[in-house]
Amino acid sequence: MTLQQLEYILALDKTRHFVRAAEMCGVTQPTLSAMVQKLEDELDCRIFDRSAHPLVPTKAGVQIIKQAQVITYHVNQLIEIVNTEKAAFEGALHLAIIPTVAPYLLPGFIAGMRKDYPGIDLKVSELHTADIIQKLHTAEIDMAILSTPLDDPKILEVPLYYEKFVAYVSPDSPVFNNSEIKSNNMPLDNLWVLEEGHCLRNQVFNFCNHEYSQSSTYEAGSIDTLVKIVDVNGGYTVIPELHVGLLSEEQKSNLRNLVEPEAIREIALVIRYDYVREGMMNAVANSIKKIIPTHMLDSRLKKFAIKL
Repeated sequence: MTLQQLEYILALDKTRHFVRAAEMCGVTQPTLSAMVQKLEDELDCRIFDRSAHPLVPTKAGVQIIKQAQVITYHVNQLIEIVNTEKAAFEGALHLAIIPTVAPYLLPGFIAGMRKDYPGIDLKVSELHTADIIQKLHTAEIDMAILSTPLDDPKILEVPLYYEKFVAYVSPDSPVFNNSEIKSNNMPLDNLWVLEEGHCLRNQVFNFCNHEYSQSSTYEAGSIDTLVKIVDVNGGYTVIPELHVGLLSEEQKSNLRNLVEPEAIREIALVIRYDYVREGMMNAVANSIKKIIPTHMLDSRLKKFAIKL
């Protein structure tokens, strides 16, 4: 069994086609087929059902492929240990980020990474929290930026910054004349929230201390859409602090602070418990520190580098 063979079956699982998998790996199709066959013979187990179209893994093959993903991940970790010792910020980095953070971080983050760390081959995926956790467990991504805590013993969390929530209220709303809105007593009537799958949706219902009610709560796909819906249809919504900078001066007059309690979320950089690419983590953290206002940053992140 070789690492090359494991890479071949991962490519085959991804493409579900021998010719495309061979092209991905830079070898001929007969070479890839022979190496996969050799691995199956060694394991005395069929990894793929060749009678299916497109190709699919067998029941045992699914488990073998999952383990191959983890093995290749750890091999890359070993390589990164050497790179870290050389103080090199090079190699591939697959980062995931939740949709309610992406608009505020990604434009400046991508530009900063390209400028300060040109040796890093950055790939970013926008995913919901549940998908991120699953892909961290299977080593399909290297790290992620999302709202914590996750309470997962196999995932480590490094707080980056803390962000307040504010209410965005239509002038036609009954709560518009309030200078502040109590978080634990927010009326659900005409409250617009994000659709299922967004962690921000759950956070809103947690701090407003209400059960979900389909008859009185309306849903949208993005925070920008929520703001526009309020502008046209009335009611109110809850938005993160960093979205305020995207509002017009007229829209900013519709903002109201949330109090009793103050509504805040923690945004963290998360990794697998066995992650070793310390240099990559600091590259990401350093780029984020240049984007987020100083008063929002975690106090430890301001003073210290990340140590694993």
